[in-house]
Amino acid sequence: MSVRILTFVLASVLAGAVASSAQTATAKPAPAKTPAAAAKPGQTSPGAGPVIVVETEKGTFEFETYPNEAPKTVAHILDLVNKRFYNGQRVHRVVPGFVIQMGDPATRDMTKQAAWGSGGSGKPIGVAEISKTRTHVRGAVAMAHAGDAAKADSQFYVTLAAVPRLDPDYTVFGKIISGMDVVLKIAQTDRIVRVTVRGAK
Repeated sequence: MSVRILTFVLASVLAGAVASSAQTATAKPAPAKTPAAAAKPGQTSPGAGPVIVVETEKGTFEFETYPNEAPKTVAHILDLVNKRFYNGQRVHRVVPGFVIQMGDPATRDMTKQAAWGSGGSGKPIGVAEISKTRTHVRGAVAMAHAGDAAKADSQFYVTLAAVPRLDPDYTVFGKIISGMDVVLKIAQTDRIVRVTVRGAK
């Protein structure tokens, strides 16, 4: 190979390297990915009423209410929520594959765990609103009681699976519409930070 040809080849290689270097130096970084959109609030079903938002130390879940089938129960629970009755309480009962239960004001006191599950607001609903259309499907929210559905007060439970055997004896007044994954993570003594009505000021 002649000196002239070798010089030409070397010059071409150097020119290509410079061009490549210039392109690398001026290249712009790829645009940052758009952050994932926040999870949308759960959608309610036809005929559902106000949505109750339960914030716990494990996360938040929401449930719709059924004022058409259980008007007094829903009104009673909404009144307690608006009075901040549930804020700061703890989940006092968890049975894997069955239910989680809350609503006893005594659960704010860790020294009274032996009595947890026996308290309430002191004002029972006074009527059993058991419905054939609102049943114990997975995620159902229903009123707990000690034997008389009319004497249900503030304690309610969420079913972790379908439990049709409870249908004849307990008032179902709502259903989880978002955050069922949170419900499944909840353990006994987990704290309820606050309970609110969606959109309430």
